[in-house]
This record gives sequence, structure tokens and C-alpha cells, in this order.
Amino acid sequence: MRKLSILDLAFFLAETEGSPKHVAGLMLCQKPAGARPDFCRKLVAELKTHDQPTEPFNLIIHFLGMKGPHWQPCEDFDIDEHVFYHKPKKTISWLEVKDFIARLHEPVMDRTKPLWEYHLVDGIKGSKFAVYTKVHHAYADGMTMARWLDQSLSRSPDDMKLKPAWTLSPRKQKFRKASGSPLTGALRGLTTQAWEQVQTTGGIAKLTAQQGLERLGITRKAIMLPFSAGNNTALTGSSSPGRSIATTSLAMNDVKRLCKATRSTLNHVALTCIDGALHRYLDEHGESISHPLTIQMPVNLRTDNDSKAGNKLGVALVELAEPTGDAYQRHREIGHSLNNVRNHLESVPGDSMQQYTVLVALAGELIGKLNLTDRIPATGHTLVSNLPGPRDSLYVKGAKIEQMYPISTLVPGLRMNITLFSCGGILNFGIVATKDLRDLDSLATYIQEEFSELEEAVLNP
Repeated sequence: MRKLSILDLAFFLAETEGSPKHVAGLMLCQKPAGARPDFCRKLVAELKTHDQPTEPFNLIIHFLGMKGPHWQPCEDFDIDEHVFYHKPKKTISWLEVKDFIARLHEPVMDRTKPLWEYHLVDGIKGSKFAVYTKVHHAYADGMTMARWLDQSLSRSPDDMKLKPAWTLSPRKQKFRKASGSPLTGALRGLTTQAWEQVQTTGGIAKLTAQQGLERLGITRKAIMLPFSAGNNTALTGSSSPGRSIATTSLAMNDVKRLCKATRSTLNHVALTCIDGALHRYLDEHGESISHPLTIQMPVNLRTDNDSKAGNKLGVALVELAEPTGDAYQRHREIGHSLNNVRNHLESVPGDSMQQYTVLVALAGELIGKLNLTDRIPATGHTLVSNLPGPRDSLYVKGAKIEQMYPISTLVPGLRMNITLFSCGGILNFGIVATKDLRDLDSLATYIQEEFSELEEAVLNP
């Protein structure tokens, strides 16, 4: 039995038919040269022989009982309920693949079974296939999922060994050998926990005080306030069932060259492009705004030695730039905002940030349960996260993975999520939104165009 953390439990409490809480990855793969027509079918058959999942892929959720909410091993695991093969009657395009994956991404997962699925879609133009894997967010955060992905794939086209993520050995934690008597160790542990809770409570009190000063106007933009983004765009509001997916990518060498020229980070450049693209998208749909957009930005709170499953993250609010057609000016303003956020995060303990994030998320969920989401200002306009991935090209059974996109979940009050994932020299953008946000592919195109405009402004002023 393994208990859930507060944040893990929050993903279940916030889950509804209109807002499932699973996250996913979508990979486009090139079949090996000379591959037989039944390559993908045999690949799935071999994957199904790996039918002894390890934690957390063998766990189901239990809410009732004296133990409280906890994970428990599944007694009747069936690999056929988790690994699926799809072969359309005719060859399909990448656009058709995304429409199909969007439908797979819509429903809430069955809680009576381990909360993960693996789907292989065969028959894509160019002798390609796609792999869509979804996992409930209560199992792990993005950094852990990226580690699972890295460990399950090969770095050589000649490596034919399969290492499904659901069979990886859990990483063991390193523990220092306790010194002294058991009583001394127990007292030491209680003292440590008490001191950590004092620090956490102090950090939350500091956050509350900073927000009070901001609301009273004593400080100005020292900290972004939750529930302060205007509901004057289609980006905010209650989430309806149905999803749309869009993808785009940038060459990492181009991104790094721009980062070097502007002495900025990947997040800095990416947010500049996303900000310009979002304003263009809203303008196109008759929803122009005259104030900066605000995003939620998840922050990894793990230490280097922390490899446990579950979630350990916080969410910071970042105000983007004033509406402008000047890409370089937008880049400068976002740089100031990111610098303020970094200074703010460094001043607050990580556990405080995580507990504060849970409180804000639960408040947002309560607002939704009371059907007030469309009346009360949202916490930001969209969520943007960035997951670092492996630098090398990756393969599965000799098939090269050409594109790899994260497909995330929607948080209370927001109708869009944009997640970045860098892998094999490519920065991939996975965009997921409610189905009523029309023409999502145009937003993906605008991100590419905004990057070109920033390049032009910086490298050829």
C-alpha cells in the first residue's frame, strides 16, 4: 500500500468528465528501412508479452477504508486492457492522426484498472506509425514521465530490445544509515518534520502577506495574483468535453543561437513566441485585448536525488508583455517578468510553493463545482510548461522517433495547455484545448512565424 500525497489526491478531486486529469505523449515514428508490412502488428504483440507491470503501473486507486486514499496493487491485471493496436482501412495523414488522438484523449480513465494506456496507430503516410501513451497525472509529474520515456527507448537503431515503461524497475532511494537508538532516530525524525512544517507555514504566510500588499496597491507587480485574469477571451472559463490537439516544432540549434544572441533562456524565447502567437490567435477570432496575458508556469521542486513517483511541483504566475508588434520589445518585457518570478521563487521554500499550489487549485475547483468559473476571473489565461528531454535521437525496435509531443491536461478555469518538450535536437510544442477553441492549428503556425520574426529582429536588426 502506498498513500497519496496531497497534490496526487488533488488531481482526482479536480477530475470531471469535462476535465480529465491524465497526461500523454504522442510520437511519430519512421519504420526501419525494409520493414515488413506487419512490423507494427508484431511490435504490439511483443509489447503484450511484457505483462508484469511494476509500480506505479500495477496500482489502482482506493478511496474508502480506514487507511484513507491509497494505491493498491491490481489483482487481475490484463495487458489487453492497456495496450492497443489501430490500423485504419486506408493510409492517413498526420492531421487525421491528431484528430484520432484527440478523441482518445477525451474520456476519463477507468479507475477500476491501472491508470495508463498505450496506443499504436499504424498506416500513416510515408511508412510511419504513431504511439500515443497516456498516464493519470496522479501517478507522476512531468519530470518523472520524461525519465520513464528516456529509460524505455533506445539510442541506437540496432538495439532491438524492448523496455516498456510499465516494466521499468523503480529507482531505489538512497538512505543514510541511522545512528544511535531507535528512540533517538524517532525523535530526530519528528524534530526534522516539525521544523520543515514551520518553514513551510512561514513560506505560505510570506506568500499571503505579499499578495495582501499587492492587492492593497502598496506594491506593483511584485507578485502576480491568482484569480485576477479577465474573462474577456475564450481562453478562460469552464472546460467542456471534447479536445483539439495541435503540434509544431523548432530546431533546437536555432533556438540556442537566439538564446545566445539575446543572453536569455529557452523559456524566455519560447514565451516570447507563444505570447505573440496567442495575441494573433485572439485577434483573428475577434477577441483582441489591450492588456498583457498571464500564464501559469509549473516549476519542478524535486532535488537531484529525488526519483520517487507522484508529483512534486509548484505553479508560478508570469505576466507576459504588453500587446505589441515589436518582437524584440516583447522579448525584453517577458525577460523582466521571468527575472521577478525567479527572485520570488528563490525566496520561498519549495514545500510552501507546493502547498500553496494545491490550495489555489482546490479553490479553482471549488469555483467550478459552484458553477462560478465563467463569472470569477481566472488564474491566468493559459498554462505553459517546459520539460527537458534527451538530446540524442531515440528509437523503438529500430524505428526512429521523428517527432515527440506532450499532450497535457487542462487546469480549472483554463481551456488551453501548451507544453514544450526538447528531444533529439528539436523543441516540440504540444497544444491541447477544448474543442470549442476553433482552428488550433493556426496557433501552432503563429508560434513558428513569431520565432522567425524574433530571429529577424535580433539577428538582422
